Amino acid sequence: QFSGGLHIDGLIRGTIRAEEDSEAIVRISDIGEIDGDVIAPHIIVNGTVHGDVYASKHIELAKNASIKGNVYYHLIEMAMGAEVNGNLVHHKEPVSIKNHDSGESTETKAAEQVALKAVSGSDSNNG
Repeated sequence: QFSGGLHIDGLIRGTIRAEEDSEAIVRISDIGEIDGDVIAPHIIVNGTVHGDVYASKHIELAKNASIKGNVYYHLIEMAMGAEVNGNLVHHKEPVSIKNHDSGESTETKAAEQVALKAVSGSDSNNG
């Protein structure tokens, strides 16, 4: 868990989560790799993520970005060459990244709750 800015040039195994109600930003460089979920308001990816990405406000996928998982976003920028092997799920309003299970070691469960909040604005599934 972090606040402010986080720049990643190496390998991280586990979930990265911004503190709630922050304007935090995660930058994953072209040599950065995450083996887990990324949850933050602002995310810039130029490396690799093996997991789901939850950008409650803005995500930028640079030309070397490779995401093997779903991307939940409010606003997205994607450069030619970036790849997403998963679903792109848009939500119309910025979403809170609050963690309702604070103190528990179930990062995946908390990330799933954020995903549910991200898509809960629409109950109908129009494919």
